[in-house]
Amino acid sequence: MSMTISFNKADKNATLSNRVALKGFVEKALKKEGLTIASLQYIFCSDKFLLGINKSYLKHDYYTDIISFDLSETKGMLIGEVYISIDRVKDNAKTHNVPFKEEILRVIFHGALHFCGYKDKKTADAKEMRAQENKWLKSYLKSVS
Repeated sequence: MSMTISFNKADKNATLSNRVALKGFVEKALKKEGLTIASLQYIFCSDKFLLGINKSYLKHDYYTDIISFDLSETKGMLIGEVYISIDRVKDNAKTHNVPFKEEILRVIFHGALHFCGYKDKKTADAKEMRAQENKWLKSYLKSVS
């Protein structure tokens, strides 16, 4: 089992099935992108918790589903933290009419993709990010089915 990727709880827990397979998949996918994981932490939290981080570190006063911090010191050797609001993921799943299980995977992959250099602020970048998320999602779901 990979100790390099961990799923942690700040103030909310996430129900993830098959965590071992998920960690293995993210590790392999990042390796294909040229990244070795030294440490990748996913921290599940509430809207309130993530809003605090958004205000403190990014000076943004709004809710978001995810914030990624790249703490790497060596190129290609990833040290990252990904904060995910379970409240937002639940709302987004309802909005997009997808199961929570699928939306949480998308957001987990989204965080990893940020470390690969994918961006999502501009429309074209967001489209590319979404295409990559869909590719990873499809590939992962196929691998565990």
